[in-house]
Amino acid sequence: MTDTRARAWSGDQPMRPRSSWLAATMTAARERHAWRDTYVRRIAVADAVCAAVAALVGYGLRFGTQQTPGGHADMWLLVLLPFVWTSAMLVARTYEKRYLWLGPEEFRRIFFASALLLASVGTVSWAFRLEVARGFVVIALPLTTVLTLAQRFAQRKWVHKQRRAGRFLQSAILVGHRSGVAALHAQMEREPYQGYRVIGCCVPQAREDVFHGIPVLGDLDEVVHAVRRHKVDTVAVLPSAELEGPALRRLGWELEKTSAELLLAPSVTEIAGPRVSIRPVCGLPLLHVERPELRGVRRLAKAVLDRTGAAVLVAVLLPLLVGVALAIKLTSSGPVLFRQERVGRDGRVFWMLKFRTMGVDADRVAQELAQRSDGNGVLFKMRMDPRVTRVGRFLRRYSLDELPQLLNVLRGDMSLVGPRPPLQREVELYGFDMHRRFLMKPGLTGLWQVSGRSDLSWEDSVRIDVRYVENWSLTFDLMIMWKTIGAVLRGPGAY
Repeated sequence: MTDTRARAWSGDQPMRPRSSWLAATMTAARERHAWRDTYVRRIAVADAVCAAVAALVGYGLRFGTQQTPGGHADMWLLVLLPFVWTSAMLVARTYEKRYLWLGPEEFRRIFFASALLLASVGTVSWAFRLEVARGFVVIALPLTTVLTLAQRFAQRKWVHKQRRAGRFLQSAILVGHRSGVAALHAQMEREPYQGYRVIGCCVPQAREDVFHGIPVLGDLDEVVHAVRRHKVDTVAVLPSAELEGPALRRLGWELEKTSAELLLAPSVTEIAGPRVSIRPVCGLPLLHVERPELRGVRRLAKAVLDRTGAAVLVAVLLPLLVGVALAIKLTSSGPVLFRQERVGRDGRVFWMLKFRTMGVDADRVAQELAQRSDGNGVLFKMRMDPRVTRVGRFLRRYSLDELPQLLNVLRGDMSLVGPRPPLQREVELYGFDMHRRFLMKPGLTGLWQVSGRSDLSWEDSVRIDVRYVENWSLTFDLMIMWKTIGAVLRGPGAY
């Protein structure tokens, strides 16, 4: 440890009683996190407003302007629904901060509360023979759910925007071996909307002052001192032999005396969601990892969704497909479609279809442009590729050149959502882990499509494909489809 850091830990500032120090730290933490309470109050009020709007719409559609004696008797529903809805949100714990800002759990709980409330209204009205306007309930409750989900999504995106601008962040220190600390720091830097600002790290045998651009605050025995000195909000602990069992338990006890929260990174990475659960085994809380859902009924459901969705999209987009084909044919010589060998599920090679966006001599010119690549070192990409035609540049900007791959989906070579379809020369560079992606069909869209596409490094592209395979579910596919719309319109990495 350097002399400077030793003096920093030796008490170069006046000592205060632990109780007064803890009270001051807690007060500072509450001030930094005051926006959270404001946010919760705002979404609660917005939930009530959504319910009131849905109640007005449901009442208008159900009763209209009729002036029957029984019509106005149901006006109590207009007042009752906002109160009942916010109460259901409270019971479903959708206002707890751990479910907000990130992850799908907030939205799942809203769906659950909506379904439970609808079932409860039906059961109570049947059991007590209450005359409830069923038409009003059928309209108002689903509409309330949709409006609530929309406003919660908008509020979350606002928070993410604020975090990218450097606001609403919580300070964090990373604890563990240097390789793990560097990897986790890079991950946090890639995803600033998560809300963590890394101010330093604690590593074994800390001798340097800075490691990979991260200030070293001490070794593994000085974590609590670093938290107290820098008023840290979050401590992220990575797997290490020095912090296992009793040592990690003592660290957790010491952090309870501060305002910092403790995060533990599991040894098994890239696995999340329903596959991971904690189960008591022999009196110990062990992390149980389920097998990935790659076979059986769910796999069949994905295949049905792929074929049905592709058929519907081809029928709906047929005029657009014909228009694009005519634009390509009339503005440049050569075929309308471009075929390229790609590697699919289980390593099988297939011909992937795309609208042609380059001149017919593109392959010959490629060798001359190899040194000017803007890609990630493995994939050849150029932001201003001279081989791309004027129509082709527009098609690439909005990913319209990918639409013929719907035919690959109908043939069973591809899926609507999946890993990126690789070239054979890419596969030759794969390590053992990367072959995991061949358990699934490549996709027309996927995590790669919604995470930056050509702007991603090779390592990020590999990691994202493996993450998708490890955590696949139909809900995950639907989420990626939804995000694809925004990614296509914004066009990040589309060149």
